[in-house]
Amino acid sequence: MQITARDERLFEWLREVRLADAEALRWALAAADGRSEPVTARRAQQWIARGVEAGVIEKARPIFRDGSVVWLSHAISGRAAPNLFRATTRHEVAVSAISARFMAAGYAWSRDRQPASTREHAADGIARRGERVERVEVELTAKTLARYQSILLGHARWLTEGVKRVVYVGTAAAMRAVSREADKWVHPAVRDRLVTVAALDERGHIEGSLDALWASSTDDLTAGQVVEEQTREAPPTLAAPTLPVWGGRD
Repeated sequence: MQITARDERLFEWLREVRLADAEALRWALAAADGRSEPVTARRAQQWIARGVEAGVIEKARPIFRDGSVVWLSHAISGRAAPNLFRATTRHEVAVSAISARFMAAGYAWSRDRQPASTREHAADGIARRGERVERVEVELTAKTLARYQSILLGHARWLTEGVKRVVYVGTAAAMRAVSREADKWVHPAVRDRLVTVAALDERGHIEGSLDALWASSTDDLTAGQVVEEQTREAPPTLAAPTLPVWGGRD
């Protein structure tokens, strides 16, 4: 297998997300070519087959997916094959699907930094486009109310420190829970910059439109929040003021 620059970009993406299905690869391949529309399913399958034959890609078909999932082989990643029976596997595949859509929309995708303590929370991904930084969360099931309190207060702090938006994408039930808890714990001054999009089913498949996330004009989101127009802004020159603690409503 002759490794191309596009292949290297795909390998780097797979190092970040670890697991992906063929549908996510359709969008990631398009992004690697600088395109905004997915390649055909046949092209994605051809890329997978070429990688498997060369020993750089491994694949399997878990029972919870309609198709195969792929990951980098140990020879190229230095990591052991993932345990596809872990409870987090479905979530990981859903994160890769969302990340591929962001990349096809012109964003760069990376993992969040490791939390410094157990009280901190790492987002599922960081999406960057020019000076714009967004924290992205993928939610298939709702968390406990106590967990939401600490996570959302943390997101609110990031929104005062240069992060443009916090974006939640998930199932309808999970997005209702996020919106309800955000109304309680996110300060009103930044609440409209935490947006929710109900676009996933319980298996993590994308079943709704994500276009509103990166539309050039203002659109209404599924959960009723409004995405601001995506204009590039210069980074703030002064530290954002610390917001008062927002206790929320019962």
